[in-house]
Amino acid sequence: MSGILLVMEKSVKLEDIVSLAKRRGFIYQGSNVYGGLSGTWDYGPLGVSLKRNIMNLWWRMFVDERADMYGVDAAILMNQKVWQASGHVDTFTDPLVECSHCKGRFREDKLDDPNKCPACGKEGTFGEARAFNMMFRTFVGPSGQNDLTIGEPMEGADDKHNLQGMKAMTYDPNAISYLRPETAQGIFTNYKNVVDNFYPDLPFGIAQQGKAFRNEISPRDFVFRSREFEQMEIEYFVHPDKWEESFEHWVTKCKEWFEALGLPAESVHELEVPEDDRAHYSKRTIDFEFDYPIGREELMGLAYRTDFDLANIQRASKKSMEYQVKGTNEKFVPHVIEPSFGVERALMAVLVSAYREDEQNGEKRIYLALPEHLAPVKYAVSPLLKNKPELVDKAREVYAKLSKENPGRVMWDDNGNIGKRYRRQDEIGTPHCVVIDFQTLEDDSVTIRNRDTTEQQRTSIDNI
Repeated sequence: MSGILLVMEKSVKLEDIVSLAKRRGFIYQGSNVYGGLSGTWDYGPLGVSLKRNIMNLWWRMFVDERADMYGVDAAILMNQKVWQASGHVDTFTDPLVECSHCKGRFREDKLDDPNKCPACGKEGTFGEARAFNMMFRTFVGPSGQNDLTIGEPMEGADDKHNLQGMKAMTYDPNAISYLRPETAQGIFTNYKNVVDNFYPDLPFGIAQQGKAFRNEISPRDFVFRSREFEQMEIEYFVHPDKWEESFEHWVTKCKEWFEALGLPAESVHELEVPEDDRAHYSKRTIDFEFDYPIGREELMGLAYRTDFDLANIQRASKKSMEYQVKGTNEKFVPHVIEPSFGVERALMAVLVSAYREDEQNGEKRIYLALPEHLAPVKYAVSPLLKNKPELVDKAREVYAKLSKENPGRVMWDDNGNIGKRYRRQDEIGTPHCVVIDFQTLEDDSVTIRNRDTTEQQRTSIDNI
């Protein structure tokens, strides 16, 4: 029987989440073996499973289970005209300041003290802030840069590694492209393709999941703000006169999403963004915020983008983005409701919501109370003793059966004693531990231990 559980009241700290994520194979620092790369993160075996479960749940709720949604997967590299028309080239900036003492660079609006450098501690060392464009610029094709290699000296240079003596690099301006800073523009550029191919009734949406890249000045707070991340975005096209109805529909759907993630309702907050703080393209925006260990921060956003994007595309491309209502002569450029979800922020909120500490038989226990549909591992199968071939063989049989019915979500665990296995599985959020013991050999029953209560019960293998 399990021991007495005593719940320990404790606010979750960011270091708790970071430590567990690294210790149990959820998230690692990117390029860690070479000292890391700021703002990048690698997902380990359990992290990629949790991330995929979140993304699959989103796709099922917002695409597969809806008759008005179409999925796309647009290219990461796009014609530079996309970002010129959208305003990203001119306006996608953050305020950058540089310390004249240590040369550290920081985002001005995120400084705790705008007069004190957070790196060297000197005061009054910041100059005027300048606009820093956060897009990663790259070049497409061989015409992007000349053939000069790094280290080739200018004539008369003393040191072949003297970069000040380098010839100036040249490039073809038409070869410039960018790593996309959002997935939304890939949806807008495919709007006409979807309309021409499928001619859906209004309102309808186009959904996309994928990587986005932002050259953050100060990436921080674990995966909350990084330079490479994934988005799940929808552009929902509506009649200009009916946007408010659709906006409220998506408020409701966002709240259903938070519930499906297992986020406590009291930890999610709705912020009506005032006009002065809204993006230039938005006529109404709601930010849904979450109580992270770093404070109340944005979890996702819901914006009414009007016809800003399609009208810009129509103006820049000279191609009509109008929608003609079926059976009528009514034509107009649709308006757009945009629910924009960040995968990493959702994942971080899930980990924070699931993190628990309690006391069992006088010992502290850490576990993740993940919803079963999100847990990377649903069942852990163990032989009670790994040095007993008959138990191992039977456990392998149970493992194979469960794996067939739950592909990718069953783990074999025979490392250490049974108590250590339970602790390890609790920390990664496994809801059920299935143990094969000597009684199993007699009646085909197994012990199943519940993660949250630690209670154990026997059931037949067929009933697992």
